Amino acid sequence: MSIAQNLQNIKASLPQSVTLVAVSKTKPVADLMEAYDAGQRIFGENKIQEMVEKWEQMPKDIEWHMIGHVQTNKVKYMAPFVSLIHGVDSLKLLKEINKQAAKNSRVINCLLQIHIAEEETKFGLDETELNSLLSSSEFREMKNIQILGLMGMATFTDNENQVKKEFLHLKSIFDKLLKSKEALQYLSTEENLSTDPNINTTNCKLNTISMGMSGDYQLAIECGSTMVRIGSSIFGGRK
Repeated sequence: MSIAQNLQNIKASLPQSVTLVAVSKTKPVADLMEAYDAGQRIFGENKIQEMVEKWEQMPKDIEWHMIGHVQTNKVKYMAPFVSLIHGVDSLKLLKEINKQAAKNSRVINCLLQIHIAEEETKFGLDETELNSLLSSSEFREMKNIQILGLMGMATFTDNENQVKKEFLHLKSIFDKLLKSKEALQYLSTEENLSTDPNINTTNCKLNTISMGMSGDYQLAIECGSTMVRIGSSIFGGRK
């Protein structure tokens, strides 16, 4: 089946409330253009250099999502154009994104990556680190980033129960955050703005849970995902 056909089939299987990120890493621009011509506008890359090269060559109405692990020293290369950074896993990285966004007179949207897998090799914050980051004064002072939600990667396993448990864990952290006093403090509501004008409520608007890939996106959606990252089911396996 063609890329356009694959895309159509996947979009037909997604609820309207779920955003599709077409994971285009390692794929040539011609393949991405086939998806673009079929209506896809959100592409996910995991290497900044590759994303920059594709951004330079492709139409400018594309939203580029950085879905891989981000090295602090590379943030400056994508800061002029990146739409969403999925894998923010430290205050240090967030500070750099904020700094580079300011240099480009932009606000860059980010997701905080939570470590939900059993594999040690996966990156991400634990719940304690997440809460301490969000309640830090340094975070509150950042004017050029906006946290849209959380991202997580499940363990690479055929054990569906384990994957489901990890997805539900991420959803429960998100729900807690939404209800917690910290989240209410940052969430932009007229009530909060009127009661305390000093609270920076612009940099945390929680509406996104990015979890689920080609093999498990249906399960992720059942567990509350609002954004799925799908590559091989659209573009075929890696060459």
